[in-house]
Amino acid sequence: MTEHLHLGVALDGYGWHPEAWRHTPEPQPVTSGRYWAGLGRTAERGLLDFVTFDDALTAQRRRRPEIDSRWLAGRPDAVLVASRVAPVTNHIGLIPVATVTHTEPFHVSKAIATLDFISHGRAGWQVRVSGTPHEAELFGRRDVSGADLFDEASDAVEAARRLWDSWEDDAVIRDAATGRFIDRDKLHYIDFAGKYLSVKGPSITPRPPQGQPVVAALAHATPIYEFASRSADLVFITPQSDESLQAIIGEVAGLKVYADLYVTFDGVVDPRSDALVFDGTPTELVDLVLRWYQSGIDGVRLRPAVHATDLPVIVDEVVPLLQRAGRFRSAYTDGETLRERLGLPIAENRYTKVEQS
Repeated sequence: MTEHLHLGVALDGYGWHPEAWRHTPEPQPVTSGRYWAGLGRTAERGLLDFVTFDDALTAQRRRRPEIDSRWLAGRPDAVLVASRVAPVTNHIGLIPVATVTHTEPFHVSKAIATLDFISHGRAGWQVRVSGTPHEAELFGRRDVSGADLFDEASDAVEAARRLWDSWEDDAVIRDAATGRFIDRDKLHYIDFAGKYLSVKGPSITPRPPQGQPVVAALAHATPIYEFASRSADLVFITPQSDESLQAIIGEVAGLKVYADLYVTFDGVVDPRSDALVFDGTPTELVDLVLRWYQSGIDGVRLRPAVHATDLPVIVDEVVPLLQRAGRFRSAYTDGETLRERLGLPIAENRYTKVEQS
């Protein structure tokens, strides 16, 4: 637990209720850059640590292949959405979901590195796996039934981390006198060979400003807690009570821990939510958040039921209550990276350290 509570929000579609579109006045398309930019600026106005952008290999937030005509269907790519939000914000962290099953760590690593450059060190990555047959059929390469998807995800994250380190920080020299743009001795073949994949490297993208963008995972059960402990910097958990919170904290020791809460201030409840559903007032939410904070978590990630109505309440009512309680910042620190804000250590380059040893 840190001195001040950390607070983020999760964004998906029009909100975390599948029919949030019905409660959104004059909704812009979820494919609109202006829509996402507006949400990002609102969240930054509340001095939040970060926003996450949800994504999956499905058109709707469900594991079934059939499309439910009542639910929002269709989603833009989360990494590209975050890249759209980056230039219109200055401080808030940007953490898109990117799925590792069926995709290549080479592509994910350079996309997140690029986001880190665009945002000047504010990027993260929420890792997701895909385990359903209909999602596998989108790619047509293999059947994932029976696969240890989180073991495979650990390989993917390790390969991505090594690719981020494959350029030393001062590899680009731009020496006009000698005609050298790059010092080739400071690029490294990573030669990663795991159980599920092998990657030679180096990356085609220079080392990101943070060195290692923040890696996150959403975890509901022991195998995923173990994956997060192996591979992530922070974990989002979904306690259903004070008692279950204590049990989960014991399984994710050593990580930054954020508890997820589905939040509605207007009674737009989704009983299917995997996160605890909060339906009350801003004051009651603050009481719950502070109680959980005292139990040992680092922060909370709020999932607004309807972005258009619930996100402004979080920013304009919940945050001031936390500030008055002395548990939340009153301003951003200029030039702070997301790693620094979350209290993560400086990311040393493993290949530089090997050469110096």
